[in-house]
Amino acid sequence: MKRRVKALTVVLAICLITVFIRCQSDETPIQQLIVVVNGDSIEMVFVKGGTFMMGCTDEQGCDCEDNEKPARKESVSDFYIGKYEVTQRLWRAVMDTDSILPFNGGCGDCPMENVSWKNAQEFIGRLNAMTGKTFRLPTEAEWEYAARGGHKSKHYKYSGSNQVSEVAWHVGNSSGGQYGEAGTTRPVGLKKSNELGLYDMSGNVWEWCSDWYANYTSNSQTNPKGPQSGSRRVNRGGGWYNLARYCRSSIRNGNSPTDRYDFLGLRLAL
Repeated sequence: MKRRVKALTVVLAICLITVFIRCQSDETPIQQLIVVVNGDSIEMVFVKGGTFMMGCTDEQGCDCEDNEKPARKESVSDFYIGKYEVTQRLWRAVMDTDSILPFNGGCGDCPMENVSWKNAQEFIGRLNAMTGKTFRLPTEAEWEYAARGGHKSKHYKYSGSNQVSEVAWHVGNSSGGQYGEAGTTRPVGLKKSNELGLYDMSGNVWEWCSDWYANYTSNSQTNPKGPQSGSRRVNRGGGWYNLARYCRSSIRNGNSPTDRYDFLGLRLAL
């Protein structure tokens, strides 16, 4: 579960901490950055840049959609990405408003959903004003590189495993129990992390990216940012209501920047 860091006798507490955590399966330390806002912590994991094959690669098998093709080599520079999806608690700490209510309300550790791409931009703008940082949405290439495990990738089909239920909340396991009989989101961090120590990159909620949505080309690029305009923005990762094939690391989708759904949220980059 996400760790909580309490603010000390102030309404707004912001701190910056760099920590190193050792993975159970890898002795290479994971470098994290923790920013505390109004008593809630944002945990960012450092991702060492590199070159990778993006799209319909061999381990994705026959589940690939046409919009994942062709697979091609892409390169990204170093960046930080959220260890978890943005939660309802963090959203309230920054926005301080109930003007947007998640469908699965009352679950502070669950991903914030029912937010459009434009809502996400407003959230990030307020967060940056509060912290003096430059948080943003990840590019689609950054997102997939991180989901695949970055330079530590073991080439899994899903983010962190070849078994979807080890790492993802999806239609096969998102109903029942204390969260209701109908499917819904679940608290972040309950499933196994991927090679970089990132949680819920597969399943739980789809995650907005910064790029305009478009079909892939065969051109290799460094730090691609997608087309300069369009009608839809990219979202990635699959959600709680999806079949396993839609929780793969290469799955992609596009929605209008004003669309809001109970399966669509966000993860921060820096």
